[in-house]
Amino acid sequence: MNEDKKINGNSKNEQLEYFRSADSEDKELTTNQGLKLTEDELSLTAGERGPTLIEDFHFREKMTHFDHERIPERVVHARGFAAHGEFQVYESMKNYTKAKFLQDPHVKTPVFVRFSTVVGSRGSMDTPRDVRGFATKFYTEEGNFDLVANNFPVFFIQDGMKFPDVVHAIKPEPHNEMPQASGAHDTFWDWVSQNQESAHMVMWLMSDRAIPRSYRMMEGFGVHTFRFINDEGNVHFVKFHWKPVLGTHSLVWDEAQKLGGKDPDYNRRDLWESINMGNYAEYELGVQILEEKDEFAFDFDILDSTKIWPEEDVPVRIIGKMTLNRNVDNVFAETEQVAFHVGNVVAGVDFTNDPLLQTRLFSYTDTQLLRLGGPNFHEIPINRPVCPFHNNQRDGFHRQTINKGQVSYRNNSLANNSPHTVDEKNGGFAHYQEKIDGRKIRARSKSFEDHFSQAKLFWNSMSHAEKQHIIDAFCFEVGKVQYKPIQQRVVDMFGHVDHELAAAIAQKLDVSIPPAHVQSKVTKASPALSQENTPKLAKTRKVAVIISNGFNSSDVKTTIEILQASGVQVAILSDKLGPIVADDNSKLSAKHTFDTDSSVIFDGLYIAGGAKADKMFEKKAKMFMQEAFDHYKPIGVSGEGEQWLNDIQLPSQTGVIINRHQPDHFSKQLIEALAAHRFWDRTIS
Repeated sequence: MNEDKKINGNSKNEQLEYFRSADSEDKELTTNQGLKLTEDELSLTAGERGPTLIEDFHFREKMTHFDHERIPERVVHARGFAAHGEFQVYESMKNYTKAKFLQDPHVKTPVFVRFSTVVGSRGSMDTPRDVRGFATKFYTEEGNFDLVANNFPVFFIQDGMKFPDVVHAIKPEPHNEMPQASGAHDTFWDWVSQNQESAHMVMWLMSDRAIPRSYRMMEGFGVHTFRFINDEGNVHFVKFHWKPVLGTHSLVWDEAQKLGGKDPDYNRRDLWESINMGNYAEYELGVQILEEKDEFAFDFDILDSTKIWPEEDVPVRIIGKMTLNRNVDNVFAETEQVAFHVGNVVAGVDFTNDPLLQTRLFSYTDTQLLRLGGPNFHEIPINRPVCPFHNNQRDGFHRQTINKGQVSYRNNSLANNSPHTVDEKNGGFAHYQEKIDGRKIRARSKSFEDHFSQAKLFWNSMSHAEKQHIIDAFCFEVGKVQYKPIQQRVVDMFGHVDHELAAAIAQKLDVSIPPAHVQSKVTKASPALSQENTPKLAKTRKVAVIISNGFNSSDVKTTIEILQASGVQVAILSDKLGPIVADDNSKLSAKHTFDTDSSVIFDGLYIAGGAKADKMFEKKAKMFMQEAFDHYKPIGVSGEGEQWLNDIQLPSQTGVIINRHQPDHFSKQLIEALAAHRFWDRTIS
């Protein structure tokens, strides 16, 4: 057959060329059926602040296509790691919610938590600059409750209709599939500059929050506004928070980049090893609660997912504790097959008209249908509730339940109408009966229009060091953009946040500085947003004890004992594995070497030296010391280590502790330094 045979008036080659459209062509936006569209960024709602309507065929087409784009790994949150644990409420929340798992302080509710990065593929590294997922499945006696959280309290967008767009923009660019797990490229910043509602989220993304030290030291936020409903039908608005007991701490950017090469599994390894050692990850559950009458009491819309409720205005009430105490048995069967859904709620928890939440209620189930092969993903062991579940659903891919009997429908007499419905008083779920009165419309309430006030609030809340890190992050990320007009638009956009910020970026990128008068006039700060105000503990911090043959046995062993008694994890590091002989012929076994590890793996160093250390050992110990210093980490020295410290002539000795045969005093100072985490006022050479 002739390859150029005409089909509908065109040759095959002409038809193929027709579908190869260039990005530069001016085309009309349509659905996949060819219907021209008047709007592509707002979902159909009942009124400006009303719920999203299921009849929005365009949203469903757009989101369905997005949800089914990748198999078998997740489109987003592909790179994940998980653990089992338990949750206990501190006090009954009966006055606010009838959810049973929040009633009895003596009841332990099983949980499964999956941490993840958002952008990278399943094989990417753990430490990119990215949002982290913090998804918790509570296996309650009333069914599964999923708190599908992130480590940021806000998101890029207000309406889920834009979710495919922001993910497409931040993912590797389609023409060359680069860069992996990074937003430092043209398409992401082009999208940001065209969608200014993302300003607050981008400030978080450029901050230290985007490079957490550990999953054990990372906050979690439910992002959306939910409802609590009690037995009397009283309703409160609620936001959920996870507060790590160890405090919220981060890496520095150079350290995060190096860890990506030295140990791409750094965060998952930290969680795995900590649980195996009995250093369980602990988080307290906090809630911000608002009465219905206060829905419009603020200068922002409480349903806007690009906004926080400042903790100084709406305090976080700590109501319980979660402990992750068991690692998974099989990563695929558990971590990869777990299916979370914001729609998995229990009686006493309900939704609001947050437009981003509304669209997520559709998207999650749709995604799991593709990833897990059909409608029975709830029967996979990791997803099964611990309570009995019964309904008239049958068959489908991967069905595991063997149902007996002839009835598979409701309103039957053959099985005495079983399973039957349950009224609300006996634990049945009933949706909150909110009155809705509005036109079907694609629009957003004017209360969602302020995009810069809370971005400025975040900036105002940062310490000097945190602000500098944000500037540095912008310069790195936007500096990677090749198209100059995008760089200018980004700088102009963040000129509306803060002039100092925009000017610092502009000078580095060689673009124009926006005028100062356009910056937000917000002067308020929220101290809770700064990591300088987080709990600071030495417990579980990792210290490399660097020794060579001839080290001072008395000093080193006493110091190690005191460090370990305080919960510090000690790693003996030398130039070779195996026994290292002390000055009294006793031995310590090195399980780490200069070849297998780097200073970036540890929270601090103790350079003890050794009388028999050779020049190469000395050189590598000095390299460790210099790098740890540049990353603002605590450094302890004794013996030969003090001379090596003097040799490298550090410009500052802030956070540097010297042991002159006073191991008790030295150890106490080192523990305090480890708890401090970083020494930002240190002068870097």
